[in-house]
Amino acid sequence: MIESKHMHIIVGLGNPGEEYKTTRHNAGRIAVEYFSKKFDFPDFELSKKYQSFSSASEISEKIDKKNVSEKVLLLLPETFMNKSGKALESLYITPKKAEKLIVVHDDLDMPVGKIKIMFNRGSGGHKGVESIIRNIKTEAFVRIKIGVCPTTPSGKLKKPEGEKLLDFIVGNFKKEELDEIKKVSKHVAEALKTIVLEGREAAMNEWNQR
Repeated sequence: MIESKHMHIIVGLGNPGEEYKTTRHNAGRIAVEYFSKKFDFPDFELSKKYQSFSSASEISEKIDKKNVSEKVLLLLPETFMNKSGKALESLYITPKKAEKLIVVHDDLDMPVGKIKIMFNRGSGGHKGVESIIRNIKTEAFVRIKIGVCPTTPSGKLKKPEGEKLLDFIVGNFKKEELDEIKKVSKHVAEALKTIVLEGREAAMNEWNQR
């Protein structure tokens, strides 16, 4: 296992267990699993240290005629969503290290398949992000939000409210929605690569315009 204080840490948020595998709340986990396959990371292994399934490798690419290579640790927390921050406890993430932390998660305020990259912003009410902010005591990390909300034919969000909200986010995607999430996971993988190798500003400029 690669370990370095300089490595990038990518966390795919979700709930553990087969019953949650294709639920809306697991969009971040689905995308990070896709990233691991695309860039040939070793198989995920359960890590007691990180309370997560983890995998580590390097990704590299020639940029401006220079070979750029960066170490990356992937984490899929095995805690439930509202305890996601526990996966980072043993990493002792300082504010400086947090700048190399990337959290990928679902977002109910965006339509299925849309992504947005953010840095140094609040949780927006997302319990997994709240847990991470509490644990590392800073909001200054990168997040990739993946839209999971269905829309009307005119494009208006069909977001449930009240007691229906929890059932909705831990409910399974419809087949066509899951197909869209799998498709957008390819974009997330490319965005993650850009963040790691070229920096968050380059990634925001490229992907937040789409």
